[in-house]
This record gives sequence, structure tokens and C-alpha cells, in this order.
Amino acid sequence: MRLHPTLVVLAATLTALTLPLPSLAGETDLSIVGAYVRMVPPGTPNTAAFMTIANSSSSDRKLLQVESPVARRSELHTHLNDQGMMRMRQVEAIEIKAAAHTELKPGGYHIMLLDLQQLLNEGDSVPLTLRFDDGSTKEIHAPVKKPQTVMKAQTTPEHGAMKH
Repeated sequence: MRLHPTLVVLAATLTALTLPLPSLAGETDLSIVGAYVRMVPPGTPNTAAFMTIANSSSSDRKLLQVESPVARRSELHTHLNDQGMMRMRQVEAIEIKAAAHTELKPGGYHIMLLDLQQLLNEGDSVPLTLRFDDGSTKEIHAPVKKPQTVMKAQTTPEHGAMKH
């Protein structure tokens, strides 16, 4: 059975139109790992979200905006050394280079969740919608975690390595 070429083109067009829009925008090129939101004491109005964004495409990408129902607004931030003082500054976008990854971590790039609308308890899941420069979005859920307050213990020699 041979199909008319017009029917083949029409079938292909209809199939493409039924794909979800983020798939057309290359959503699969970005992956998010290790996402979490820092737990803060009750009454604290702001917190931060951290994660690693990996870009497997051959084009640089930018994170432009993040939204979450737990905060009235969110901003993209970094820390800069300003005459010997580390200062937090809002940025327009966070770049994710092609075939690389960008870490959002304490002391570097991060997402500020401002004017929290609810108490965030350890283990809660915070929905975040990440918007990128190509029009795609990623919806993730980041667990709330206690901040890391204990520095890694310095390793001490085993008893057998000590001189007697």
C-alpha cells in the first residue's frame, strides 16, 4: 500500500504538533541534580535554593527566572568580592555553558526565595519552576534541608601512625 506524499507530510505535521511544547524547545538538554532549599528558623522571611544544572546540548543556555508558590517572589543571585567583603548581588541570568554544568551553591550562584508564604520544615518538598532563555521550563521539587553548620572534621592520624 502506497500513501500519497501529501498524506505523509500531513501525518508528520500533526504528529509534531501533538508533542509537548517543552520537548520542542529542547527541554531534555538540561538536567537538574542535587536540588534543595535551605531550612530557616520560623519567622525568617527568606531562604535560598541550590542545585546543579547540567547542559548536554551544544549551545549555551541561561536560567532566567524561577517561580515557587512558597514565596511571593524569587531572584537569581551570586556572591561577589567587593573590596574584601563578600556581598550578595542579584543577576539577570545564570549561564549554563554547552556540554557543561553550573553549580548553584552557598557562596556562589543561588536562587533567593523572598517573602516566604509558609513555614518550611525539614523534609518538605518545595516546587520550583525554572525558566530558560529558549522558552523551556523545568518543574522540580526540592527537599528542605538543614544548613550544613559543621565543617568537615580534620583527619587525624590513626593511633598506629603515631610515634611512641
